[in-house]
Amino acid sequence: MTDDSVTYIEEIEAWRRKVDASLRREEGWLALVGLHWLKPGVNRAGAGPGRDIALPAESVTGDFGAFLVEQGRVLFEAAPGAAVTCEGEPVTEVELQPDTTGSPTRLRWGRITLALIRRGGRLGIRVWDREAPARRSFPGRQWFPVDLRFRMAAAYEAYPTPRPVLAPDISGGVQTMESPGEVTFSLLRKQLRLVASEEEEGALFLIFADATAGASTYPAGRYLYTSPRTGGAIEIDFNRAYNPPCAFTPYATCPLPPPENRLPLPIEAGERYSPAGG
Repeated sequence: MTDDSVTYIEEIEAWRRKVDASLRREEGWLALVGLHWLKPGVNRAGAGPGRDIALPAESVTGDFGAFLVEQGRVLFEAAPGAAVTCEGEPVTEVELQPDTTGSPTRLRWGRITLALIRRGGRLGIRVWDREAPARRSFPGRQWFPVDLRFRMAAAYEAYPTPRPVLAPDISGGVQTMESPGEVTFSLLRKQLRLVASEEEEGALFLIFADATAGASTYPAGRYLYTSPRTGGAIEIDFNRAYNPPCAFTPYATCPLPPPENRLPLPIEAGERYSPAGG
């Protein structure tokens, strides 16, 4: 093995440790304890039964407040005596910004955090508990050994204008994403193509499934970022393929691979999956 190969393997292993640690953050996917879709009008929240949004009784007690949904906007009003904070300051009333803005409003109450999400025409409240048992009990991500065959050059072709891609999501909805273009590459003597879901700082986001899905990898597919593109050239490295959040929590809304991104061959690289271990 060459020095370059050793360095590359060390880089991949360091990246894998980083994404494993990200799951365990106080507001990471393992800390999620709820997702509540809002109805028009008043949605009352608090611990215990009799509320529209029942927060986990092991996390908090009493009334939290109410979410008022009107014409696509959500206003939060804290319950009397509820010590709710926003950006570190006490709050009694605030209009919530959803996650689609890139800077969602976060409400904190004791050990929990709540934030508004928007998925198509639906609005929901996502709940984290920084003391969620899953943060401590998670055994760690599982990976295939690093395999240099699954790292390759690819060609990127941008569309004249971004195209809408309809992707079903794990919650039963449909998300519309704008695809900037597609990538073509050769793998295991086959010419393959993947439609990109978005572009971030020059890197393309790919949602794909392959012949290992449901056997040794997550049944719904996996995610992957390419290298930042240089003109029409990029690098695809399936050793960096990872499971979507819905592999770790029932409260995610992961988009699934569009039909054209279902590859007909096994890609035994990147993250593995077993129901007991993520």
